[in-house]
Amino acid sequence: MVKPKLLDQVRYATRVRHLSYRTEQAYVNWVRKFILFHNKRHPNELDESDVSTFLTFLAVRRRVAASTQNQALSAILFLYRNVLKKELGWVNNVERAKKPQRVPVVFTGQEVKEILLRLDGTKWIMASLLTALVLGSANVSVFASRMWILSTNKLL
Repeated sequence: MVKPKLLDQVRYATRVRHLSYRTEQAYVNWVRKFILFHNKRHPNELDESDVSTFLTFLAVRRRVAASTQNQALSAILFLYRNVLKKELGWVNNVERAKKPQRVPVVFTGQEVKEILLRLDGTKWIMASLLTALVLGSANVSVFASRMWILSTNKLL
């Protein structure tokens, strides 16, 4: 009997474990990329350092997101544990993908005033209410009544 190809074995292993079809597709794709990266060498011939090299390549050269690098690692670990029945050692010396630093956008009081001055009508009222909500619930009623007065004057 002919042994199925490696990628077919990965597909079978994901289906036996009732993983989603999208997970199956992703794992097969990452295993294929892993093999191609190592010049079509069989994963049985590769070790932890080869896995580290591939994951570092993804982070440094391909500049993938941290979640993408984690997905590739999960697919490779799945391949070794569930398909090849071979336990990988600890994967060291991996350059981890950097999570993007999120900088909150905060306007100064003057910037808020300038924005509000450029708005009119419903847009002005909504932006003013949102500004009041950000300032805190104690200021909302004072701010809302002041806005009502200002908005009625604008309508005259």
